[in-house]
Amino acid sequence: MLKNFKSKIPASIWAIGLASMLLNISTVMIFGIAAIYVKQILGVATGILLVLEGFFEAIAYLMKLFSGVISDYLQRRKFLIVWGIALSVIARPIFALFSNLGAVLTARILDRLGNGIHATPRDALVSDLAPDDLKGACFGLRQSLAVAGSFIGGFLGIWCMTATNKDFQTVFAIASIPAFLGFLLVLFFVKDPKEAKKQKQKKPARHPIHFSNLKRLGKSYWFLMLIVLVFMSARVGESVLILHATDTFHLDQNFSHGVMILYNGTNTLCSYPVGYLSDRFGRHGFLGLSFLLLMIADLFLGFAPNLTTMLIGVGIWGIQIGMSQSMFLSLIADYVPEDLRGTGIGFFYLISAVALIIAGTIGGAAAHIYNQFATFIISGIISLIALLMLAVFHKIFQNKAVR
Repeated sequence: MLKNFKSKIPASIWAIGLASMLLNISTVMIFGIAAIYVKQILGVATGILLVLEGFFEAIAYLMKLFSGVISDYLQRRKFLIVWGIALSVIARPIFALFSNLGAVLTARILDRLGNGIHATPRDALVSDLAPDDLKGACFGLRQSLAVAGSFIGGFLGIWCMTATNKDFQTVFAIASIPAFLGFLLVLFFVKDPKEAKKQKQKKPARHPIHFSNLKRLGKSYWFLMLIVLVFMSARVGESVLILHATDTFHLDQNFSHGVMILYNGTNTLCSYPVGYLSDRFGRHGFLGLSFLLLMIADLFLGFAPNLTTMLIGVGIWGIQIGMSQSMFLSLIADYVPEDLRGTGIGFFYLISAVALIIAGTIGGAAAHIYNQFATFIISGIISLIALLMLAVFHKIFQNKAVR
């Protein structure tokens, strides 16, 4: 069975997935300790850190909208993917070379800009390349490989922190290497079918940008985006999970990457199987299950009496991330016309950006005024609202997919 799928999934999707894996190895090695570095070494308070995290992610998601629209206009995905990854690669050494807040903020902004520029064209290219009956499997594969990189990055982060005796700068320098290798993989092994088609034409093709395109995205798409807005408002950043483990349950800083290992490990294990099953049995049930799992994770995290219980919540949190992210992207590929996939995915990321700002603000305020317990309880309540919305709108979604 697996062999047949490998023969059907295009090589460029495998290359995109492997590049995502290398980039995520680098990302987790850096950001698995970045929150601790910024808080303890640079002296930034937890509440401010949460607001900054929301701001940084908002930058990435805003860029994801613009890069998606531009990739539809240019009918070129790889061009933007390469330049976006290049910015992220440039950001990595800045963490290693400078040890002040200004440099860290600059590197973080560059990294988020690069992520925003390349992520939407990357997902749109996966949608362009994926066979119609394997869209869920293709998105699940890319997600699984990407998160496998996060899993590996967590182990490498622990080893580097231990081997260097908590030398943050050295760990940041080592983390730059896999990001550069991922850049080379995309540059030389990913093919853009639309770009190849353009090269055969005498006159370059352009897809006009009109506000009427928003209507063409369809009612099912916009109902889905409303659910995205609510559900993503329940998402607190991975930094909160790490700080919850180290501050509340006194997890040794050398093993802070372990939180990310568990989180990304469960994410990796579920993304591809869920994508595969959704191609056969439908996506809405799996999406609803991911909402329910977030509520369960919040209960474990919020009421945890010890580190073990808290880590169970982290594992469940990873499962729901893997399920919901691949289902949202697969549903967008189902609903949106082929020539507007970049725009559709871009608006998904824009709406996610708004939701993450809301989540960061609410989570930061709750943690500052009360404690991290309140942050998880609020997250669970918002998840319940999103699940009820999905149930109400389910009939609207039926038989609406654009194939």
